[in-house]
Amino acid sequence: MRTKICGITTIEDALVAIDAGADALGFVFYEPSPRYISVADAAAIVNALPPFVEKVGLFVNTDADTINTTCHTAAMTLAQIHFEADEALFSALDVPYLRVIRAQKQEDILEHHEEYRLVDAYCQSYGGAGKRLNIEWFEQMDCSKIILAGGLDEHNVASLKPYGFYGVDVSSGVEASKGKKDAQKVRNFIHEARC
Repeated sequence: MRTKICGITTIEDALVAIDAGADALGFVFYEPSPRYISVADAAAIVNALPPFVEKVGLFVNTDADTINTTCHTAAMTLAQIHFEADEALFSALDVPYLRVIRAQKQEDILEHHEEYRLVDAYCQSYGGAGKRLNIEWFEQMDCSKIILAGGLDEHNVASLKPYGFYGVDVSSGVEASKGKKDAQKVRNFIHEARC
């Protein structure tokens, strides 16, 4: 499974994740989040990264112009749309994007099944709450275009392998404190997801 380490706020955490084999890093451009990072700080981190790493900007309740400008300024390679947006917003994006399904019931995970999407557990706040979905919802379905998030950590990620998820996304499950990663947890998570 491919791995994304989300909520990156420092170059040290970014480099630990990349060194451990992360496929993507996530940057939260949502000010109420304890993992929020400014555009300037994200750009500085990205500028110091090696090549071939996906840089994902997470957006909540904002407009297409802001998403486009932020992604270009901070050199994001993908926009993660973590809110219920209309099709007009997606049409106005000039950067690649990933929809987020904030699932409350089993039927929700079938939304946009024809495209790659991130499926997370619904909660009032956006992301990093550590709430886990009912994994039984994914039995007997094609998970090859799903990136699973929510309540994942080094102890449970290996159990997801039989489902055939495209990837997994973790934030709070590899933290020492909100916004600061635990290097060993990051390494263990990626190892367990890949071995």
